[in-house]
Amino acid sequence: MRVMYSGSFDPITKGHLDIIYRCSKKFDEVVVVVFDNKSKKHMFSAKERKDLVEKVTYNLDNVFVDLAEGMLVEYARNNNIDVIIRGLRAVSDYEYELKVASMNNLLHSDLETLFMLSSPNYSFISSSIVKEIARLNGQLNQLVPKVVEEALINKNREV
Repeated sequence: MRVMYSGSFDPITKGHLDIIYRCSKKFDEVVVVVFDNKSKKHMFSAKERKDLVEKVTYNLDNVFVDLAEGMLVEYARNNNIDVIIRGLRAVSDYEYELKVASMNNLLHSDLETLFMLSSPNYSFISSSIVKEIARLNGQLNQLVPKVVEEALINKNREV
């Protein structure tokens, strides 16, 4: 089975990676799609985010990384993907994700959404928190892989 795990990954965190690793063990193919939402203000460009995801998943033979913009359901339809994986950290995530999954199903009735609970070690991590800690020169090693930590440090030097 081929599944899609999508997001902005700005930046990718150890929580995201946990979901990707777990999916890679359960499914034949995992397509990690970095969506470029022009309405959001990203720290990293879409290409930088894609490159970081590729660097931290290089050792997973059944994980492929792609870059997209537009609607997730169209990407799924155009790429023969019938299952979307979404990570859940808290009850508040579920409420939001349920609405999105319902809308996606309305727009593409063959599209299923599977929710995966975050591992407890990562349930508090979000990309926005990581960026804030990076801006304040805090410790990042428990939140992101080393290559992402270095990219965050370098990006903050540019500002």
